[in-house]
Amino acid sequence: MSWIQRVLYGPARPSVGSWKPLRFDSGAFHLKGTAELARALLVLRLCAWPPLVSHGLALQAWSQRLLGSRLSGALLRASIYGQFVAGETTEEVKGCVQQLQALGLRPLLAVPTEEEPDSIAKTGEAWYEGNLNTMLHCVDLSRALMDNPNPAGKSLMQLKVTALTMPLTTPFQKELTSWIQRPGASSELNPKRLAEAMDSGKDLQVSCLNAAQSQHLQASLNRLHRVAQRARAQHVRLLVDAEYTFINPALSLLVAALALRWNSPREGGPWVWNTYQAYLKDTHERLERDAEAAHKAGLAFGVKLVRGAYLEKERAVSTLQGTKDQTQPDYEATNMSYSHCLELMLRHVSNHGPSCHLMVASHNEESVHQATKRMWELGIPLDGTVCFGQLLGMCDHVSLALGQAGYAVYKSIPYGCLEEVIPYLIRRAQENRSVLQGARREQALLSEELWRRLLGRKA
Repeated sequence: MSWIQRVLYGPARPSVGSWKPLRFDSGAFHLKGTAELARALLVLRLCAWPPLVSHGLALQAWSQRLLGSRLSGALLRASIYGQFVAGETTEEVKGCVQQLQALGLRPLLAVPTEEEPDSIAKTGEAWYEGNLNTMLHCVDLSRALMDNPNPAGKSLMQLKVTALTMPLTTPFQKELTSWIQRPGASSELNPKRLAEAMDSGKDLQVSCLNAAQSQHLQASLNRLHRVAQRARAQHVRLLVDAEYTFINPALSLLVAALALRWNSPREGGPWVWNTYQAYLKDTHERLERDAEAAHKAGLAFGVKLVRGAYLEKERAVSTLQGTKDQTQPDYEATNMSYSHCLELMLRHVSNHGPSCHLMVASHNEESVHQATKRMWELGIPLDGTVCFGQLLGMCDHVSLALGQAGYAVYKSIPYGCLEEVIPYLIRRAQENRSVLQGARREQALLSEELWRRLLGRKA
């Protein structure tokens, strides 16, 4: 039996000296075409320019007025859209994914449909039902993409809960969140009761909500249940996107209900993974508590670990409301938090095997080095229940090095029409300013590789 363990999982605790760190240098770019590298360098430099990110939506509108929709759209497709988006049609998305798979990378589809807290509220069940159909199509597409040519790989997709439930700018969300935080609310609003309502489809009566709000909650549960049901049938795992802290209590309750219903190891779970943001002070404590709770309940546990993208918004809301700032004081503290959370989850994976899954979603080379080293020391297989994630069009020197070394690496790829995706990309850029401005090393490596090709030097 011991030799089978060694074959499947490698040595239990190999010596640190035998581990060799991956090289994240320009050598990874040898796999990509010159035109691709040139576009990447141009776009990353543009995105690192703060005025462009801050005023992106206004500049887009100005460009359309000045150049016309057709020319403006062509320029965007040749630059930002082409760099960060898989395409609009199914065939375009498939072509992008085939290119990724040829490089040893996998797709993590992301539907650019969501509702921002400061946007005009989209009301009516029809809007949410439309988003439901889009999500179901994303599930089907995610599965179809992995059938060609890598059927052994896990199919993953991102799920934005606020596209299917709860208008963020209405009293409904505020009342529900406030009620959840009351000591006596657990009997009415708990994951088990919501999971039962998902399964039965019966109306869920909650005393803090009026009849219309209760109907919306039940419809929201039904939509989430249908997505999870389709994902399970298609063997696609759902990675729930992170949200703003001030709406997390309500959304975490819904995700917990989904996990309770769909994360049984007997069904091959976890099918629903939650995202944990290391820039929040309580993340390590919550992660440890949730991991232990899942283990005690006999549930599989799936985690996407990120540093977090809403730092500026979180601090602004905290200042405006006069509440305690829940974010880490600086970048170094966030790095330390991420490192501690990563260590916690890798040990959990090592102890609980196939019932615990982790995505190390990071562009930080030190975090990736830590993860690969600890995986080796703990005997976690390269292509097992730990995978890595980066954004399409960014951090390719890390993604390609990981993929070529045999690790499971996913690129988060939005897809859709130009009119929908560009505003989405601009919002993501505003949320990820530090990542974009910190991509100087990637720009330097791109320049190095382009100069090498221009001067005809050998690699």
